[in-house]
Amino acid sequence: MSYPYQIKSIEQYHQDYKKSVDDPDSFWGAIAQHFQWRKKWDKVLEWNFKEPNVKWFEGGKLNITENCIDRHLATMGEKPAIIWEPNDPNDRVRIVTYNRLHKRVCQVAQMLKNNGVQKGDRVCIYMGMVPELAYAVLGCARIGAIHSVIFGGFSVQSIKDRLEDTGAAFIITCDGAFRGGKDIPLKSVIDDALVGNNLVKKVIVYTRTRTPVSMIKGRDIWWEDEMANAEDQLEAKGPISFPAEEMDAEDPLFILYTSGSTGKPKGVVHTTAGYMIWTTYTFVNTFQYNPGDVYFCTADIGWITGHSYIVYGPLAAGATSLMFEGIPTYPDAGRFWDIIDRHKVNILYTAPTAIRSLMGFGLDPINGKDLSSLKVLGSVGEPINEEAWHWYDKNIGKSKCPIIDTWWQTETGGTMISTLANVTPARPSWATLPLPGVQPILVDENGKEVIQKDDQGLWKGNLCIKAPWPGMLRTTWGDHERCRTNYFAAYENLYFTGDGALKDADGNYRITGRVDDVLNVSGHRIGTAELENAINMHTGVVESAIVGYPHDIKGQGIYAYVIYQGHHGDDELRRQDILQTVTRIIGPIAKPDKIQFVTGLPKTRSGKIMRRILRKIAEGDVSNLGDITTLLDPGVVEEIIKGRI
Repeated sequence: MSYPYQIKSIEQYHQDYKKSVDDPDSFWGAIAQHFQWRKKWDKVLEWNFKEPNVKWFEGGKLNITENCIDRHLATMGEKPAIIWEPNDPNDRVRIVTYNRLHKRVCQVAQMLKNNGVQKGDRVCIYMGMVPELAYAVLGCARIGAIHSVIFGGFSVQSIKDRLEDTGAAFIITCDGAFRGGKDIPLKSVIDDALVGNNLVKKVIVYTRTRTPVSMIKGRDIWWEDEMANAEDQLEAKGPISFPAEEMDAEDPLFILYTSGSTGKPKGVVHTTAGYMIWTTYTFVNTFQYNPGDVYFCTADIGWITGHSYIVYGPLAAGATSLMFEGIPTYPDAGRFWDIIDRHKVNILYTAPTAIRSLMGFGLDPINGKDLSSLKVLGSVGEPINEEAWHWYDKNIGKSKCPIIDTWWQTETGGTMISTLANVTPARPSWATLPLPGVQPILVDENGKEVIQKDDQGLWKGNLCIKAPWPGMLRTTWGDHERCRTNYFAAYENLYFTGDGALKDADGNYRITGRVDDVLNVSGHRIGTAELENAINMHTGVVESAIVGYPHDIKGQGIYAYVIYQGHHGDDELRRQDILQTVTRIIGPIAKPDKIQFVTGLPKTRSGKIMRRILRKIAEGDVSNLGDITTLLDPGVVEEIIKGRI
């Protein structure tokens, strides 16, 4: 099998890029021909960014699981689709062939149908990183149910919010999950989240940790029993197969929640055909994947990276995707390198946070590990700093593997700006060139394209996209106006990414970070408003303000300024209480790294908190705070500087 749409040279990149901009209809129409359709589309693209309204391959009919599984069976049925590496290296590795994947996904589809799940129903999935999570995702897609995967680290309140927003009537979970040395009690978290919920009809529970769980008659059912029943039903009809539901190109595929600049997380909606084509096209081209390569993405399927580049993109390309249950430092800091050695991994895709963390352990965990199978290294989640880039290049790639530093977002569905391995030139800490179909533009605060270069000969501005690409979000679930105001209202006829960027004379882009009120912590977006709301729910907190600051491992740390009233314990105990509150409301991923108690916050006379000042103080840069005489109480700034942690 080869990929007729794979870019093989820098000359071809420039030709394809030009075609994609000049005539997107014929460019994407030609690529779409290489996928399996029930009915061909009537129109490739219709769009405006005003409403916004974007439709790709309108009128086309298909099912994404037929493209990810069924079409590979005749030629690659016994090829590994998923290699599952368990949390404990002494446990059994599972090799899931495309034939086995087909059987399991058909069983899940039958199981869901048996329990009343219909096309268009929402199914929330809260599981550990086991193959059954991939089966659940694909089983939903096979019957046309809309899946919404919730990361296993989120709290009861976060799950409640998502269940309520999706209106989900069905949940798939595990008794518990292994993550490093911890057992995470997933089912009990779901039980707490369901207190007062009258919508959820069924909770399907997969056994992983054998943690004792509560099972409520009529609502809670065991995955194993239901799958066995589904297998019997399907076998009675002949070879196990379940007919895939015919879906419209623009039918919703999944909802995935992401933090924004306002308190409530928003449910990003991706649809079927455009997302499938975009994830497959970007997977094949950025990594320069070749049939037979073993590809290892270290992300969790609870995030968009796992959706696009563990499940949908690789499987639609007929790839072998390695899925890892554990963490990079368990049982020791050599775990990634053990996995690469054992499975002869060819492509590694991980986060700068993981790289920086592993750098701290030195080279001992790498010594003795055979990494010679590696051909391509990838980075995702945030811009990779130069020191980490060079360490990754020298010690993991042995200076022979191209590094692709991919920039993209939950909302974009897949990679937008990235080096193409061995095709386009890499540059440390630069995402480099846009993928075909991606039309970036740098604008100033007024939405005017930046024309003037800075002192270094670079253009600097807010990063927007001026035309649609197949993998882009279509709406935010249940609130299209929120989609418009978040992404399309800041600048007329542009999609605003929320990021700032630099561009050089060769058209390379370097992402400089968020310019809105969103932090990027370990590659995960956390809205400052959402976090402030959580802190403010603590009984002793009067008000809080959150900013980011440079963090050696996470890239960006969370610095909280808190006005506290009350006499409960000392400052350290208060900090622990606030951290517990944040963990309860959002989850441990959102815990601030530093909490400074203050008597006031720098505010304008209209009451706006000057986070710019707080950010500079958190960074330790107090030499140029600007004019503070216009603040309501300028004296509070000096007090905050003195108390900086």
